[in-house]
Amino acid sequence: MLPRELIKKIRRIEIVTARQAQNQLAGAYHSVFKGLGMAFSEVRQYQPGDDVRLIDWNVTARMREAYIKVFVEEREMTVMLLVDASGSGAFGSREQAKREVAAEIAALLAFSAIKNNDRIGLIIFTDRVEKFVPPKKGRRHVLALITEILTFQPVSRRTDLRVGLEFLGRVARRRSVAFLVSDFIVDEGTSAYEKGLRIAKRKHDLVPVTITDPMEEELPDVGYVYFEDVETGEVVSFDTAGKGRKAYAARVKKARFERETLFRKLSMDFVNVRTDQPYVGSLVAFFRAREHRLRH
Repeated sequence: MLPRELIKKIRRIEIVTARQAQNQLAGAYHSVFKGLGMAFSEVRQYQPGDDVRLIDWNVTARMREAYIKVFVEEREMTVMLLVDASGSGAFGSREQAKREVAAEIAALLAFSAIKNNDRIGLIIFTDRVEKFVPPKKGRRHVLALITEILTFQPVSRRTDLRVGLEFLGRVARRRSVAFLVSDFIVDEGTSAYEKGLRIAKRKHDLVPVTITDPMEEELPDVGYVYFEDVETGEVVSFDTAGKGRKAYAARVKKARFERETLFRKLSMDFVNVRTDQPYVGSLVAFFRAREHRLRH
């Protein structure tokens, strides 16, 4: 049985994100994520101006007057949530850790999807795939996904984005919309996941969602402190009042620039979220920018 506090948290996430999905993202999700194509709907009598290439000659021959095929957009899609559960996700210098923000973003996207009758699946990974929940529909399924993200205890604390992306390619046979939710903190930089992104992008509509914490971008000036790498366990001392502080900020800025440059090179829409700022605004801006791009 889930602890009472966790049940309250899940309920709060449901109420908040379901309302946001309805009020702030209503229509935007539908307009920017297209279905799998056009599906046959019916036949109707030919009218002047109709495309003659759509004439159904078999029906026309039987009825002795022209009929055309009518197609509609096949709306139902599969949405896959790829959530990085490595050790760095437990960090948070504000009210919420990155993992909690990831759960709320996943909930908001999931509620937006089920309002469009889409299926939602979940892949939780570290440097291995640790959990796979096959795509389904419905509110109960979404609540199960939120619970899974909040309560999951990974075996590994390390990160390998390629693992999640490769698994997506194996379990999602048809084109899907895939949100890759991670802090993208990897020692090797973009070279660690560029190939995985490139391959996944060919088959799926892949949207990276980067979650960062302000203290990861700029350290406070508090003198000597000890830092523990939550993924490796390594402990180091650091003088936040010295030159290293500026050098650290420069490295973080460079890593972000290289990451976003890669996303743009691969023609990928992406979202940046911070733990100290409302994530809904970032998602709304993403939907609006994508809708504008698709119209022009």
